[in-house]
Amino acid sequence: MKLCLSGVFISLSDFGKSRKILPSIRQNWIMENWIPPVLTSALMIYAGLCVVFYFFQDFFFFRPEILPTSFQYKYPFPFEEVHFEMEDGGYINGLHFRVPNARGVVYYLKGNSKSVKGWGKFARDFVGKGYDFFMVDYRGFGKSRGKRSENTLYNDAQHVYKWLRNQYGEENIVLYGRSLGSGVAARLASWNNPKMLILDSPYYSFFHNIRRWGFWLPLRWLLRYQMRTDQFLKSITCPVFVIHGTRDHIFPYRYSERLRNLAPEKVILFPVEGAGHNNLPDYPEFHDLIYDLLNDDDFVREHARKIGQEKISN
Repeated sequence: MKLCLSGVFISLSDFGKSRKILPSIRQNWIMENWIPPVLTSALMIYAGLCVVFYFFQDFFFFRPEILPTSFQYKYPFPFEEVHFEMEDGGYINGLHFRVPNARGVVYYLKGNSKSVKGWGKFARDFVGKGYDFFMVDYRGFGKSRGKRSENTLYNDAQHVYKWLRNQYGEENIVLYGRSLGSGVAARLASWNNPKMLILDSPYYSFFHNIRRWGFWLPLRWLLRYQMRTDQFLKSITCPVFVIHGTRDHIFPYRYSERLRNLAPEKVILFPVEGAGHNNLPDYPEFHDLIYDLLNDDDFVREHARKIGQEKISN
């Protein structure tokens, strides 16, 4: 059977074939003319985001407060300002709080924001418990100057550790890492043998934490700050005490559980029920725990004994 269209006869069979051919032509046209440009644009956008992340990640991870060199610190308890000149031209500024007849010194590695100007207030939590308190600003924070990298964070902290070791003896140094500083403190503990390591609201590793949000990026090649606390634990020989709020949404409590489970023969975990990431000092049990760790030798020995028993059982 044939149809006459404008004087042209088309068979119904040919008409049916044309109806099948047209979608195929349309599909081929889309594949050849539309999808390649879209894919190219998507890849360019993705590559651009990777470049932005690589070169500007410091702005994402660090929120420094920069102070003029003439700035004068003021605190209600005795302290002195200290300065360190690094071999590569970097400059580290810090604060050293002292108490009479100190039992040792707490070397405090702080978080990723502001400067020791504000963080210095935490000295009261330790000098009131009979310990000197020492804290420095990372490069680019406060009065500290120089190019910052993961290696310079470690090397600067190690340079200061050696200075403290000469003054106090290694057996009297308590390493305390808070938040971002927990990875730096863990790195130092893996290189040295302090009295103990205290991790306050730590991450399992900085790499794993960033992967929560940047899972779509090739972080193994882009991330310049890995801070693998999980790997550092393998080389740590001193007791490790972890304090973590159970409602921490920045570095979830499960991170500390993973650290404890990774090295149960080294790590004792103390949960602070209901505490978040930035309000641990609001909880009396936090201060009681810090006091016991710093001053109650029986408390520390008991937990060290439990660690030893766990190590033997494994």
